Amino acid sequence: MAKLLKKPLKLALVQLATGADKPANLSRARSRVLEAAKQGASLIVLPECFNSPYGCQFFPKYAETLLPSPPSKDNSPSYHALLELAKETKAYLLGGSIPEYETDSKKYFNTSLMFNPKGELIATHRKVHLFDIDIPGKITFKESEILSPGNKITLVDIPEYGKIAIAICYDIRFPELATIAARKQCFLLLYPGAFNLTTGALHWSLQARARAMDNQLYVGLCSPARDMEASYNAWGHSMIVDPNAAIVTEAGESEEIVYADLNDDKIQEIRKGIPLNGQRRFDVYPDISQGKIKFQQ
Repeated sequence: MAKLLKKPLKLALVQLATGADKPANLSRARSRVLEAAKQGASLIVLPECFNSPYGCQFFPKYAETLLPSPPSKDNSPSYHALLELAKETKAYLLGGSIPEYETDSKKYFNTSLMFNPKGELIATHRKVHLFDIDIPGKITFKESEILSPGNKITLVDIPEYGKIAIAICYDIRFPELATIAARKQCFLLLYPGAFNLTTGALHWSLQARARAMDNQLYVGLCSPARDMEASYNAWGHSMIVDPNAAIVTEAGESEEIVYADLNDDKIQEIRKGIPLNGQRRFDVYPDISQGKIKFQQ
């Protein structure tokens, strides 16, 4: 089998504590990303809404304009903070997500930005599936009251390592994205996400392990730290899961960085033992990775 991960990679997930002060959030993110880089991480991930509180009432206030790209520092301080951090650390940096405002359409998005070690933007993912739920007696949340959905799958080719897929939070509940990524030779699925105390307890680790098990690749879920004084309480428990659906590392509830060393041998070992790729019956059901897929916005 051809290698999916060309050489070992150290992955870091930064479970960041965020608050109402955007400059303070960016400063805190900088400190933690620098710490992760000093520990040898070559791919560093921040959580969903790392520059702001999470909630529909906050999206317009904290939104930044990313287009035309590159934006000015005034229009997107978070973009430039990520750019400079990637250059400084010489690491690949996935900026979790930030609220985005598109001036032409007057729409808001939940948007993830990825930069290479030169500080170049190499991927943008707008959350495809909006978090609209109503669990009686537990939680009601409707991102669609403010946000619009993105319209593409995001795969990133990292030359030194291989392909990864980026999605955001609620996107993980839709296995089609992960299946397509796996069929397109990705070795890692990354989901910055802010599950809450209801959905987190129910499905956070289950979803991570299910996507890893189904597709026999690595999965990383990066949450904000839990803040019980905030209007929305994130679950925490950022985790990295291996291709055998085992949890390699898991954070607690507070601010923390978790690490894992990823290698191709593990992927090949699992796929050789349980050879799903050669057992699929595309004469019985379709290969969704060969269907009409949008990779461009």
